[in-house]
Amino acid sequence: MIAHISFAVSDYARSKAFYRAALAPLGYTLVMELTPQVTGSVYVAGFGDGSAKHADFFIASAPPGSKANDPMHVAFWAKSPAHVDAFHAAAIISGGNDNGAPGPRAEYGPDDYVAFALDPDGHRLEVWYMKPV
Repeated sequence: MIAHISFAVSDYARSKAFYRAALAPLGYTLVMELTPQVTGSVYVAGFGDGSAKHADFFIASAPPGSKANDPMHVAFWAKSPAHVDAFHAAAIISGGNDNGAPGPRAEYGPDDYVAFALDPDGHRLEVWYMKPV
């Protein structure tokens, strides 16, 4: 079980806007934000889908004098193929890049529907719908 995922980004404001738009179709919203006065050095934005009392996905500004982490891969569950489509469209419109158009992925499973996008820092995002059994 994963409690949360967090990584540094090169442009906090740009990435916060990107994730607000790209994750909205999945029901994720900005649920918390911390300033350097609170964290001691960086801005932090926490996103969640409202099913828990806390955020499970975080971005943070890179600490002064450092760079954002190497690109990462993060996968999010979707509730339907339409949510996968909406995520991909929102990601592209809000400054991301296509990294795999929405569609069936038979190599994952017979009913799996997936899309990939790159965020403004090149982090690879996957949104995956798996038909309930």
